[in-house]
Amino acid sequence: MFNGLYKLFSRDLAVDLGTANTLIYVRGMGIVSNEPSVVAVRQDSRGGKTVYFIRAAHNRSRLVKPRVIIGIPSGITEVERRAVREAVKSAGAREVYLIEQPIAAAIGAGLPITEPSGHMIVDIGGGTSDVAVISLAGIVCAKSVRVGGDKMDEAIIQHIKRRYNLLIGERTAELIKITVGNAYPSDEVLTMDIKGRDLVAGVPRTLTVSSDEVRDALAEPVNAIVEAVKGTLERTPPELAGDVADRGIVLAGGGALLKGFDALLREETGLPVFLAEDPLSSVVIGAGKALEELNILRQVCSLA
Repeated sequence: MFNGLYKLFSRDLAVDLGTANTLIYVRGMGIVSNEPSVVAVRQDSRGGKTVYFIRAAHNRSRLVKPRVIIGIPSGITEVERRAVREAVKSAGAREVYLIEQPIAAAIGAGLPITEPSGHMIVDIGGGTSDVAVISLAGIVCAKSVRVGGDKMDEAIIQHIKRRYNLLIGERTAELIKITVGNAYPSDEVLTMDIKGRDLVAGVPRTLTVSSDEVRDALAEPVNAIVEAVKGTLERTPPELAGDVADRGIVLAGGGALLKGFDALLREETGLPVFLAEDPLSSVVIGAGKALEELNILRQVCSLA
C-alpha cells in the first residue's frame, strides 16, 4: 500500500548524464532540464553532478522517493555501474534502473526494439560514441569508442594551432564545427572568420577557415566512428545483418548533426542512413518512454 502511495506522489525521473549536457525527463511532464554537465558541487557531496541534477529535478520532500532510470554507455564496467547506482541512491532514489544508452536512443528514435528483427543505432555523444545492433530488446553486438563531439572540437583546435600558430578556445572550435564543419565533400565551400591568440606575437588575430580544411581536421575522429560502425557490422549475425541492410542505420546524439556524416557513412557501408527525429534528446526520450511503460522498463533495464 505504501509503495503505491510513493508511486502516486513521487516524481519518477529519467536521466541522460552526458559528457557535455545532462537532460532530465520527469514522468508525466517530459523533458524538464537540459544543462551543461559541468557543475560546482560541495567537496563533501557524494555522487557529484549525478546527485546535483537528481536533487534539483526532484525538489519535493525526501520522504517521497522517486524511481530513477539512468542512461549508461554500453561499454561501462561493473565498477562504474556500481558507482552510478550508489550515487543515484545517495541522491534519494527509491529504485534505480540502468539502461544502456544505445537502447534508450533506439527507443527515443522510435525503433521497434522488442521485435526479433535487427536494428542498428549509432549514438554520437560528447565523450563517447556507441554503436549497437539491437533485437528482442537486447544488444546483440556493440562497440563503444571514446570519440565524440569533444574529440572533434579538440581536432579543430590542434589543426588551427599547427597550421596557423593561432590558439582558439573550445567554444570557438565548437562554433567552427557547427558552422562550417562537415564530414563529406560538397560543391559549396563555406568560410568563417575566427579570432584567437597569435602564439608567436601574443596578440589577438583574425583569420578565415574553410569547410574543406575543417573536414580534413575532423578526418581522424570521424573515421574512428565509421570504423566502429563497420566493425560492428562485421560481427553482426547474418540474419540480423540482413535486417540492418533493409532498414538501414539510425544516427542519434549531437555528433550525428555534423554535416555530411550520414552521407559519408552511407558511402562507407553501402547502407541507408537516417537521422533520428530529435538526435540531441533521443537517449532521455527513450529512457523516459521506458519509465512511462512498465513492460518496456522490465525488458530493457537492469534494476540496480
